[in-house]
Amino acid sequence: MRRLTRILAAVFLAGAAHAEPPATVEDELGILNPQDTGREMLARKIEMGVIDSVTCSLGINATKYDDPELSKKLARRCADAGYTKAMTWMSQLENNGLGGEYNPDASAEWDRRAAEAGDPAGRFNHGMNLMRGHGIAKNEALGRRFVDQAAEEGLEIAKRLQGADYDLEEVTPDADNWKYAPLF
Repeated sequence: MRRLTRILAAVFLAGAAHAEPPATVEDELGILNPQDTGREMLARKIEMGVIDSVTCSLGINATKYDDPELSKKLARRCADAGYTKAMTWMSQLENNGLGGEYNPDASAEWDRRAAEAGDPAGRFNHGMNLMRGHGIAKNEALGRRFVDQAAEEGLEIAKRLQGADYDLEEVTPDADNWKYAPLF
């Protein structure tokens, strides 16, 4: 009897694993079985103008689903709404050409905005950009001040850079140095 129960349970679980999710139906009465996870949910929330901390925190999933355009669209809306983590994510997207062309100026601008909004990672990134002159005019002294602020706020990588006497190779030893070289 136990063996039969196990076999039936295995057959049931195998069938359930391959079952199609219930169809989403939208009519004048509302939405039946709405998509509440994944890319479809993010796209729907963007269409509806829903920008909140939970939706914004899920933006990285759009990139994991190999949809950098959707990720960028969501991250931009979240960043414009003041979410600093979305600002640093926008910087990363711009700096790596995800969802558009490689744009170091836009990347640096997003880091600056995050820094000015009080985000320690934004301060660190903005400081690094200033020290390198990446997407922004080079100003090592100002860059160090931003790194110092991030370190005072407890950001470990900023403390590590301070401890290495601001040697950028300490925190980005495998950086794409071609990105950070002067253009002239």
